[in-house]
Amino acid sequence: MTGEMSIFQDHQMKKGGKVIFGGNQHDKVIGGKTVSLKRTMSINNVLLVDDLKHNLLSISQLCDNGNNVVFN
Repeated sequence: MTGEMSIFQDHQMKKGGKVIFGGNQHDKVIGGKTVSLKRTMSINNVLLVDDLKHNLLSISQLCDNGNNVVFN
């Protein structure tokens, strides 16, 4: 999830949908699609969330999509 439309390589706007965070805070999903990390790597199904101040990344979803994640 991100609030930055400028990082999308490919996007489409959506109507409807919301995300709920801890503390019962709600934000609207306004679009999403593909974010490019490098020339050879991208993340699909990224949500564009209205007023989201920080990018959120799910490590388990990256692994489920066949990526390897290494922490050092």
